[in-house]
Amino acid sequence: MGYVIRPVTADEWKNLKELRLAALADPVARVAFNETLESASGRPDAFWQQRASSPEEGGAALTFVGEAADGKWGGMVVVLVEEDEEMPQTHLVGVYVRPVHRGTGLARELFEAAIGWSWGLADPVVERVRLWVHEENARAEALYRSLGFVATGRTLADPKDAAAMEREMALTREDNPWKASA
Repeated sequence: MGYVIRPVTADEWKNLKELRLAALADPVARVAFNETLESASGRPDAFWQQRASSPEEGGAALTFVGEAADGKWGGMVVVLVEEDEEMPQTHLVGVYVRPVHRGTGLARELFEAAIGWSWGLADPVVERVRLWVHEENARAEALYRSLGFVATGRTLADPKDAAAMEREMALTREDNPWKASA
């Protein structure tokens, strides 16, 4: 399956909303996302319109989607720029690939776009890309490791279940496996 990997545009907010709600309805959502389907479903259209806006359009994040040949979105990843941390970095969140598109390489293509965009930023110059993975989400952790992410040793309690833990994983510019796109 071939995909066009591209940023979402502001006028595509309805498609973004549909994909996010599909992600939150997925059986792994309880360990993959910190938002519930119920809370997301109740958000007003203005929320989704803002979420679909790129940083250049006044949004706080950039969402990449994988569009299949039939025009349907197979998955997404959201990139947040974090300048107030120890170093300029981006944070990948909202990673989702529809079940029918899993195992096709779409997740890797989405990550390559998000990481490539991160390394291409001129202000700030990003030194690392990070994400958090739930301790019970072994499939996601395996994917992230295959993409070059390593555990940093930092952990935090799952916001939905204080007895569960999330682990930070990061990819530094120095260890970037896609040096050609850096």
